Amino acid sequence: MVKNLKVIFLGTPAFALPSLAALIENGYGVAAVVTQPDRPGNRNKTTPPPVKEAAIAAGVPVLQYEKIRRDGAAELRGLKPDVMITAAYGQILSKEILDIPKYGVINVHASLLPAYRGPAPINWAVARGETRTGVTIMRTDIGVDTGDMLLKRETDILPDENAAALTERLARLGADALIEALERIKAGKASYEKQDESKASYFPMLRKTDGEIAWNKSARDIGNLIRGLDAYTYCGEGILKIKKAAAVSETGSAGTPGEVTVSSPKEGLRVACGAGVLELLTIQTAGGKAMDAREYLRGRGIPVGTILCGQL
Repeated sequence: MVKNLKVIFLGTPAFALPSLAALIENGYGVAAVVTQPDRPGNRNKTTPPPVKEAAIAAGVPVLQYEKIRRDGAAELRGLKPDVMITAAYGQILSKEILDIPKYGVINVHASLLPAYRGPAPINWAVARGETRTGVTIMRTDIGVDTGDMLLKRETDILPDENAAALTERLARLGADALIEALERIKAGKASYEKQDESKASYFPMLRKTDGEIAWNKSARDIGNLIRGLDAYTYCGEGILKIKKAAAVSETGSAGTPGEVTVSSPKEGLRVACGAGVLELLTIQTAGGKAMDAREYLRGRGIPVGTILCGQL
């Protein structure tokens, strides 16, 4: 049995914050936090990653490498960690890095592996209409999310839940699972299970074009896309972002796919799909703010018969 573990934590976005907080709150010795370099944000102002800000507030040293495989091995080796933990860090670790900690590198992955390997599992799971997901605590190897699994925790994807809300829930679930996994390691009771490659699926980094709506699909499928990705369509000569929508019906056809069939502040903004009708609830025009579609229609019109379409 190990009395305590010296930890190096690697993470970057808000998803990683609950895991870092759980480590600190449970008395794990976080020797350093490794996060991505500061990047230009709004108006080109340099913005630190959320994990960096949290680490500084907690008094934990912060390390930032443009390429950890090139720049970080010697420094990390010198810290002599027992375990390294990753949670949405954002860089692939080389074998040289993976071999540094005594108990390996443990990853908090936001899917039920081996399904939804890759950098954006939450978005893709929601966009593809999954109703069940979870987190997997795994030991990282040189593949992409292919390592042996220590434990899983499952949860439902709620019918109207978008990727942002699900990310917050899975971040907390992952933090709890991480502490349980580390307690198993400390107690010498860690048991790892290999992934079933026949059930594996991989989804790539998100691209802007992944969110383009194909109106010939069903209202249900389009609604899932809107919940999962940054969805958009073209209206006239501009882009119209769809932030929230709901299926009015999921079968039948009310018109040409992409055709605006209802457009008024009282009745809302409805669009025909390949199957069913979708009501657009929250929309955003280029350069504007996201707003309630009915409120938008009080000041501006999207005439009935307008065809929302792919790239012009």
